[in-house]
Amino acid sequence: MAAKTAGAGLEERWRDILSVHARTMCEIDRVLHPHGLGASDFEVLDILATAPPEERRHCRVQNLVGRVHLSQSALSRLIGRLEKEGLVERSACLEDRRGVWVSLTEKGRQRHAEVLPLQREALARSLGD
Repeated sequence: MAAKTAGAGLEERWRDILSVHARTMCEIDRVLHPHGLGASDFEVLDILATAPPEERRHCRVQNLVGRVHLSQSALSRLIGRLEKEGLVERSACLEDRRGVWVSLTEKGRQRHAEVLPLQREALARSLGD
């Protein structure tokens, strides 16, 4: 009986986490949509905008995969959309021909600065801060 109760408690906590995540992502999507961005788009811009100085010039796409929580192919499509909008630029990695660098453009920095307060407000509303 105790094992069943512990399992039920874990399952309930897991579902609570998923629920908070889903509500938060939907809220961020809602507030960023008028600015042509979604929650995952913002995450990429935010990671690039807040990278340490030695990484600020550009970041390998592979390094973004684990931080944005998208598959490699989904992230590539997202970066392609951001590039088409002029928010990021991609370039080949000279050290590793399979690697791709991505960097924030000035337009991307401006868009990030414009929507950052909206994203933070959505987080505060969703997470009760």
